[in-house]
Amino acid sequence: MRTPVVMTLGMVLAPCGLLLNLTGTLAPGWRLVKGFLNQPVDVVLYQGLWDMCREQSSSERECGQPDQWGYFAAEPVLVARPLMVTSLATTVLGLLLASLGVRCWQDTPHFALAGVSGLVLFVAGLLSLIPVSWYNHFLGDREVLPAPASPVTVQVSYSLVLCYLGSCLLLLGGFSLALSFAPWCEERCRRCRKAPSAGPRRSSVSTIQVEWPEPELAPAIKYYRDGRHRPPPAQPRKAKVGFPMPRPPPKAYTNRVDVLDGEGAEASSSCNTEPYDSSLPCDSDL
Repeated sequence: MRTPVVMTLGMVLAPCGLLLNLTGTLAPGWRLVKGFLNQPVDVVLYQGLWDMCREQSSSERECGQPDQWGYFAAEPVLVARPLMVTSLATTVLGLLLASLGVRCWQDTPHFALAGVSGLVLFVAGLLSLIPVSWYNHFLGDREVLPAPASPVTVQVSYSLVLCYLGSCLLLLGGFSLALSFAPWCEERCRRCRKAPSAGPRRSSVSTIQVEWPEPELAPAIKYYRDGRHRPPPAQPRKAKVGFPMPRPPPKAYTNRVDVLDGEGAEASSSCNTEPYDSSLPCDSDL
């Protein structure tokens, strides 16, 4: 199985962040102070967490300079020291867990362990980002971070920039490795769906069976003592609902005039008419 992209990206970014944080923590270059009075123009002073160095273009760098203004007793410096050391130790632990989880020597990676290492590296990035951001916030405040008065100027130096970059790389690498939890959660859900239930499955629809007593059926024919059957009881008639509608009388198609009477009247009328038609019989002829 190929190593997922998120694991590869995390394994690349996390060591780079560790290297940058280590360099920024040990190097004396968190703040650059220059423009001292009664000294050459090219004289600069590098201030770090553990040491302070004086540098001039015409001479070599001289470290171990005395702290004349109480810089190392400032609160941002005192807080940044343990936090940066803790961040470095946490980063080493996260890389150790990541190397075991990504499994360069196994066929299948350990997604859960890789996700845990991502969370550890993300916490390490936060531990280093907090002191760096706090120090940068009070960089120009001469009351919090002591420095000589004007015209001396203070600037950001290279170590602070390296720690910024290292913290961001640790955050990205830890987040990338933490995405390894997605395949692990998907596999766990698939196993839970396939696993049989421990007890009998209860139906979602409850069925209730009600047993009604069966009524006793009366015999179709009941007999008297002498053997004669008794007629069934009269059933009550249902009352009709509504008003009775009048029914029209039946129609009778009858002829009130007698057929024979009609024929005789027609014959007599034909004999009295003129001219006389000899083809028709008359009463006198009959």
